[in-house]
Amino acid sequence: MKKFILLAIVLFIALSCNKQIKQENPKTERKKEINNFSKTTLFEGTLPCADCSGIKTVLKIYNDYSVSQNNKFELISTYEGKQPNNTFTQKGNFNTERGLENDPDGTIYVLNWDQPEDKQIYYGYYSKNPEKLYLLDKNRKIIQSELNYSLIKK
Repeated sequence: MKKFILLAIVLFIALSCNKQIKQENPKTERKKEINNFSKTTLFEGTLPCADCSGIKTVLKIYNDYSVSQNNKFELISTYEGKQPNNTFTQKGNFNTERGLENDPDGTIYVLNWDQPEDKQIYYGYYSKNPEKLYLLDKNRKIIQSELNYSLIKK
């Protein structure tokens, strides 16, 4: 009986030593929570240019699904064949609108939505093809041209 009790105590101690309690730092948990609501989308392409070979364009959309006021963008435009200072970066806030032309489920990105209208830039995509983002005119319509005014999702 003493051997049985001694064996039970040794077994209990051995098993309790292997149990690890996982505790995370509250800041780490908050970062994970924030990352679950944040997403970066990247669009790239070359837009037409009147006096250069093209404008290489990169649009980074930083969605924050927890707070819409935290939606940020970064628009990088490189004028190919131009020197010096041929790269320009714009950063700001964006908002989204539903509906693009005849597609009620399309999406329009309004870059600089919190700025005067003349500083706003519009891009949009059709709900059936969210991989292709079109540069829009000031009336939020796709620019009708034989030239390519679109970016592709990467």
